[in-house]
Amino acid sequence: MQVIRSVKEMKTRSMDLRRHGKTIGFVPTMGFLHEGHLSLVDLIRKDCDILLLSIYVNPTQFGVGEDFDKYPRDTERDLELCRSRGVDLVFIPESSEIYAENASTYVVEEEVGMGMCGNARPNHFRGVATVCAKLFNLCLPNYVALGQKDAQQVVVLKRMIRDLHFPIEVVVGPILREPDGLAMSSRNKYLQPKQREEALLVYQSIQAAQKVVEEKGSSNVDRVKAEVLNVLKQGRLLRVNYVDIVDRGTMRPEKEIAAGRSLLAVAVWVDQVRLIDNFCF
Repeated sequence: MQVIRSVKEMKTRSMDLRRHGKTIGFVPTMGFLHEGHLSLVDLIRKDCDILLLSIYVNPTQFGVGEDFDKYPRDTERDLELCRSRGVDLVFIPESSEIYAENASTYVVEEEVGMGMCGNARPNHFRGVATVCAKLFNLCLPNYVALGQKDAQQVVVLKRMIRDLHFPIEVVVGPILREPDGLAMSSRNKYLQPKQREEALLVYQSIQAAQKVVEEKGSSNVDRVKAEVLNVLKQGRLLRVNYVDIVDRGTMRPEKEIAAGRSLLAVAVWVDQVRLIDNFCF
């Protein structure tokens, strides 16, 4: 496994690989890897000659007062996990190379990223789209693997790839959960035992919504959202950021729930820890 830290070296390496007809699969991450990230490696490994993973905590997708400085980092552990999973290249750039001192160019998606996390975290998706455009230009992947847990982010990046004509196929991996049902996330590290106990209400609320739709046959958006909120309000440390039911392709609010189309998205604060989860009906 090769570790690349220079933007120039990454660009030269990826251009050389493509020139020799190699297929590149790419998993962009912010590090502190867990099984959810590694499942994306497994997902596209068979389709690629070269499997490339990036580790970069992107400052432009964090807002004022968010957790950029304390975001968990453990590069050596990450590299060992990459070796164990058969990753070929790991790109770990410095911010000074990704963003020039006077950088003034950003990528802004103006439709699917406007609601939900777009409202809750202004400029978050601008940062995500910008850094991913930079990484795509440097790494030149044929395939990029993204996780369904970040459902709105997936749709934003798909739209950017389509609109800017990146020759990339997106592969989306399912949400992976801990044995207790909590969606895997690097931020789970922040949770103390009582906080983690209340965080489980998020998945329990999703299960309650699934039961109302699949067992009771309801397609009423307000009823299903009320069921979710009824579960979440049991948490004393938990504050709801949003509960939305949207079209999974456009991120627009649904008037009624339709199988194969509708997405339930939930975001909460457990004390100072923000968690997201979702379910596709």
